Amino acid sequence: MKPLAIDPIVALDAEALSQAIHARDVSCREVMQAYLAHIERFNPQVNALVSLRDQGVLLAEAEVCDRELAAGQSRGWMHGMPQAIKDLAATAGLRTTLGSPLFAEHVPAHDAISVARVRASGALIVGKSNVPEFGLGSQSYNPLFGTTTNAYDHSRVAGGSSGGAAAALAMRLLPVADGSDMMGSLRNPAAFNNVYGLRPSQGRVPYGPAPELFVQQLATEGPMGRSVTDVARLLTVQAGYDARAPLSLNDGQPDFAAGLQRDFKGARIGWLGDYNGYLPMEDGVLALCETALADFAELGCEVEACQPGFDLARLWQCWLTHRHFLVHGNLGAVYADPAKRALLKPEAQWEVEGGLQLRAADVYQASVDRSAWYQALNSLFQRYDFLLLPSAQVFPFDAQQPWPQVVGGRSMDTYHRWMEVVVGPTLAGLPSISVPVGFNAAGLPMGLQIIGPAQADHAVLQLAYAHEQLTRWVQRCAPACLQTQ
Repeated sequence: MKPLAIDPIVALDAEALSQAIHARDVSCREVMQAYLAHIERFNPQVNALVSLRDQGVLLAEAEVCDRELAAGQSRGWMHGMPQAIKDLAATAGLRTTLGSPLFAEHVPAHDAISVARVRASGALIVGKSNVPEFGLGSQSYNPLFGTTTNAYDHSRVAGGSSGGAAAALAMRLLPVADGSDMMGSLRNPAAFNNVYGLRPSQGRVPYGPAPELFVQQLATEGPMGRSVTDVARLLTVQAGYDARAPLSLNDGQPDFAAGLQRDFKGARIGWLGDYNGYLPMEDGVLALCETALADFAELGCEVEACQPGFDLARLWQCWLTHRHFLVHGNLGAVYADPAKRALLKPEAQWEVEGGLQLRAADVYQASVDRSAWYQALNSLFQRYDFLLLPSAQVFPFDAQQPWPQVVGGRSMDTYHRWMEVVVGPTLAGLPSISVPVGFNAAGLPMGLQIIGPAQADHAVLQLAYAHEQLTRWVQRCAPACLQTQ
């Protein structure tokens, strides 16, 4: 890799930056100045960060952080670190648009739980990261801010819905990034931008506050980073019980970055592949992921192919029902107003219309199917410690294309069918991290999901950390635009 032609401050990973700030090797003001200059230079290339705050205000906030450190006070791990919040999460005093004209000037009065936690840890919010409209689809474009493009090829997509977060992270516009994941929104963009994205266990990171707290269990917020340590550090900030989120896990305040190093000799890993040909894949995706299996064998793991005892077509129908049900619940009132409906993208309207056709019996059956799927994976975990699965079915595609129409010679019958590979961990509520596994001949990145049993977030991070120490894809392969020419 060529040397990075950027400010050394923004080249630091988040953990190293936090240490430098707390050692007072760099001031919070210097950090903010470096990031603001870097954002001004490189954000236009990818359009990852939006709703940026006034630079003078941010520098003043950084100076307050410096005075606190001088007095021996630190707010936490993120003290003085620039952060941009995904534009689906509520930020008090800073507009949260959801990528929709309907919320173009929406300024929440309160932070989402995860946002409040990063603020309490000392993060300075510089703006928001771009998303697809209402987070629907794994292509981060919307009528307010346009399209976020890939860090490695600016003519390609960044993925979504945490596309802005992943591209910003890869471009060193942020030291670490938050995101959320319903249908792979932390995993797919991470794979497309050669970074790490963890979908935590269901309930690990409290969701909300929100009007509906008991059934909305497809989406979760979570961390992204350029290193597994950074992901673990941010998860430690985000995680933990909150009484306003009744399904959040109440198992203390674990430090997910502690004890990441572990010997994996003899660990049993099941390779799910393309579910025995069920999933269509773009040429090269499966082969690249299969090449990475040798990495796990080198770590001492025992890797073998396996399959869940479950009808994958049944799983897809289960997914459609749950998603229609939840999106209709969220957007049904907007759809009912013809003037507002006209401002919804076609895919959002399609989801709501699917919800209008559902019966109570359909939703109940989908819940039964979801439970059966969990049990099928739980049976696999009686034999295997972890499961592996590609993070995407295609490489980053043309940014002018809303979504792939054909994958592996098969027509896609919905706008999100090409991301079917990610729904399994979501529906089972399992921890799943996308780790980089390399690039195709065109220089486009790909990732692999490491999936663990329920609530085994730390174990998943440990295996990801071991893989990172062996492969070093992020450190070895930064975007060409950041390297010395």
